[in-house]
Amino acid sequence: MKEFTVAAGCFWCLDAVYQRTRGVESSVCGYTGGNTFEPTYESVCTGETGHAEAIRVRFDETVVPEDVIMDMFFTTHDPTSLNRQGYDVGTQYRSALFYSNEEEKEFFRAQIERAQAMFDKPIVTTLEPLGTFYPAEDIHQDFEQRNPYNGYCQVIIDPKLRKAREYYKMWLRDT
Repeated sequence: MKEFTVAAGCFWCLDAVYQRTRGVESSVCGYTGGNTFEPTYESVCTGETGHAEAIRVRFDETVVPEDVIMDMFFTTHDPTSLNRQGYDVGTQYRSALFYSNEEEKEFFRAQIERAQAMFDKPIVTTLEPLGTFYPAEDIHQDFEQRNPYNGYCQVIIDPKLRKAREYYKMWLRDT
């Protein structure tokens, strides 16, 4: 099993995509990249903790290649938008890849370079060392699956799921 920790705006969005991906064993919403011990959703939302809303995705790369996991990351959010995804604004919504070692850092760097060909504007996704990952509160785990009729899910997440289905149909469980 391979594990990546990534941030792409509101963690509910990418979690909804990865939860549907074949070969993904788990997708956990959480916080990382900051300087606060045991952050909460309320503290992270202030933008003062340094933490980002992030996803820790664990997957079997013999089922879903790591390049596909990364392509899903880059195509289901705007990696050219600094500290913002749609209406979600602040450093807690930054686009970031959190590396656990130098090999992973170089892999992520190469993925950013590869993805740049898909965008006219420069990718601003940061490369950051992975510190402690704090799982988010239970209410945030599997949010879209438990709340499909929630307004945020319908307006923000559903279009991202449609895009994932369009580009990654063969990798998704619910197509």
